Amino acid sequence: MQQENIWDAAVARRYDTPGTGMFAPEVLTPVVERLAELADGGAALEFAIGTGRVAVPLAARGVPVTGIELSGPMVEQLRTKADAATIPVVMGDMATTSAPGAYTLVYLVYNTISNLLTQAGQVECFRNAARHLAPGGRFVIELGVPELRTLPPGRAATVWRTDSGYIGLDTYDILDQRVVSHHFHFDGTEQARLYRSPHRYIWPSELDLMAQLAGFELESRHADWEGAEFTAESRSHVSVYRLTETG
Repeated sequence: MQQENIWDAAVARRYDTPGTGMFAPEVLTPVVERLAELADGGAALEFAIGTGRVAVPLAARGVPVTGIELSGPMVEQLRTKADAATIPVVMGDMATTSAPGAYTLVYLVYNTISNLLTQAGQVECFRNAARHLAPGGRFVIELGVPELRTLPPGRAATVWRTDSGYIGLDTYDILDQRVVSHHFHFDGTEQARLYRSPHRYIWPSELDLMAQLAGFELESRHADWEGAEFTAESRSHVSVYRLTETG
């Protein structure tokens, strides 16, 4: 499952769900509000910009946004909403690709850093963010907390969501710190559509060490975009890292 093959034309066509799911106003608005605040009047760079779920409304807020994206079909979908002059995109891997310009904010949302399947690749992603920021610039990551506490002994999978027409489950390889998310969609017939995506999960403390290696320090960590307290029971976090003066 190579990333460039996962995010193909079929996935790009059905990725956007306007007004619902991760596109619901109550989900998306706090993301945009917080990122606009963290940009602090400067320009933003989104790693793995996708179809522009966050970039389009953020640009509409007056924040200049540039993107880096590996998938051509996802960018084609973005172009139905914003042209290249409004939201420029550089094609390439978020761990190594450079975008022209000066940025006060780099952000990576919705667990996407886990799409990099090695620790080395994830560290390089932090270093790439640092290369795009002046000292004092911020790198923001939204990431889930590995739910290994819900994994019964001897079992390799957990069901994390069941809805009418949908089942989501994860299979874990604890030795290699990998997880594959399986998304089963049912349409009322006897047929089901399966979509799978591989990830390398990261503990918050490991993420902080990656940041330190790239010259960042943790500025804040909350359980959501609205600033809820991060606790041992939190299922995800929004972590804001600031590039040090010597970074």
